[in-house]
Amino acid sequence: MRHNKKFNHLGRKKAHRDALLSNMTISLIMHKRIFTTLAKAKALRVYAEPLINRAKEDSTANRRLVFAHLQDKKAVTELFSVVAQKIADRPGGYTRILKTGNRLGDNAKTCFIELVDFNENMLKEKTEKKTTRTRRSRKSSKPAAEAPVAETPATETPAAE
Repeated sequence: MRHNKKFNHLGRKKAHRDALLSNMTISLIMHKRIFTTLAKAKALRVYAEPLINRAKEDSTANRRLVFAHLQDKKAVTELFSVVAQKIADRPGGYTRILKTGNRLGDNAKTCFIELVDFNENMLKEKTEKKTTRTRRSRKSSKPAAEAPVAETPATETPAAE
């Protein structure tokens, strides 16, 4: 029976699934954004976010724990130096999944998963302050007793040829 075992097995055995998630996490750390299927991205988020959270505190123990999952020195160095500086004040939610539609061959739902603090376009949109708009127009500052003066249109003189 498989009661209370609710994570996605992705159609793979445990060793294959761990290798897949480890490699995808390395690619995510190195490239900051990867394109994949929606199911793999959701499984990757559960796998990668605790590892990224460990990078906030740079200690030998944390480096060894992350290296045990990733087995890539360059990715661990990148995670603890570059990525950790950007996520230092973020309390969680280090990744973002954006759906991109369906794949042509097998109609699988595709998306890209990215590190939140490395997308400059989203950061710019977030910082811009939007002005509030009202449906009704503002009333004029002139008093109501004073009637508006109608201007007569100026007559144009024909140009001499």
